[in-house]
Amino acid sequence: MGREVLGWWLVTRAALFMLSVSAPLLFNRGSDYPNVWRAWLQWDVWHLKAVAEFGYNNGEPSGAPLAAFFPGFPLLVRIVSWTGIGYVAAGIVVSAVASAVAGVYLARLAQYEFPELKGLGPHAAMIWYGAPVGVFLAAGYTEALFCAFAFPAWLAARQGRWARAAIFVALASTVRVSGIFLAFALVVEFITSKKRDWLSLPWLALPAVPVLAFMAYLKQIYGSWFAWQEAQEKGWAREFTWPWTSLIHTIEAATKGHFSADRSDWTWMFRAELVALVVGLLLLAWLIRRRSWGEAAWVAATVGAFCTSFWIYSLTRATLLWWPLWIGLAVMSRRRLWLGRLYLALAIPLAAIWAAAFFTGRWTG
Repeated sequence: MGREVLGWWLVTRAALFMLSVSAPLLFNRGSDYPNVWRAWLQWDVWHLKAVAEFGYNNGEPSGAPLAAFFPGFPLLVRIVSWTGIGYVAAGIVVSAVASAVAGVYLARLAQYEFPELKGLGPHAAMIWYGAPVGVFLAAGYTEALFCAFAFPAWLAARQGRWARAAIFVALASTVRVSGIFLAFALVVEFITSKKRDWLSLPWLALPAVPVLAFMAYLKQIYGSWFAWQEAQEKGWAREFTWPWTSLIHTIEAATKGHFSADRSDWTWMFRAELVALVVGLLLLAWLIRRRSWGEAAWVAATVGAFCTSFWIYSLTRATLLWWPLWIGLAVMSRRRLWLGRLYLALAIPLAAIWAAAFFTGRWTG
């Protein structure tokens, strides 16, 4: 299983690297020959690179409040950069290794959940690697590293190995605030599981430790326990908003003419956010129908968090964290071959377009 998963990992990484070289050459029509290797230094890569290089106590060298980013990924990038390859390349290396690990555990989780479907594991990993937003599993973003902790955490939870699950969730909590939602889902899974072990209950508090430690660290620097949330509000307008108001704002942003002509990519991305919202709600309904309470709690918490900001954005990227989505798609495509072919017919061109947009500096969620 692992060899087949890594084969899909290698093929998709090679395709993305080819796009990173070709897209800037094809679509940036400036007079100067473009620096194709700079294609990977886009959007949040700037901010995560700044945290890795300067830490949290040196202002806002990337032009954004760095307290908005958890320290797990930048710390690993900093360590890998000691090899001399530079921060951007170090981020790519961290994501490459993490996506390989995550893919293997996604395959194991899929096969564990559906043992009657032989070969489902590698198929689920292939679908995940080929996701429309799969470029974020290769770039210096946090998604791949988070999944490298979250997927084995959930496999351990499903097997009733609660201490192991809690340790992996704690590691995930150093990477993204999504770790808090994953910890909540782990508690729900524990309560509803037939394999719960009450002696293991104290382990479920472990994921709170890195979150509280990060809050305390930011308190020393910025004087506020909630510096992370304040940074999100300052840099990304993530102040609390009622879901219906957030939806109205998102629909307005997805309307043609809402942004100036040079921001047309933003209009299309907000349309993609609305599609991701629909996918999330359908996935949630499916999980509730299956009585997969822990996974339903995970998806519900994630969707809820994104729907209570000024507007919904970056939910497209968050779909990469929803292992039930990719396993569910794999199951559907195995049981109904035409659905699998339809998915690939849509996902492959979308993945190429998304990657090309990212590598040429367009907003891609």
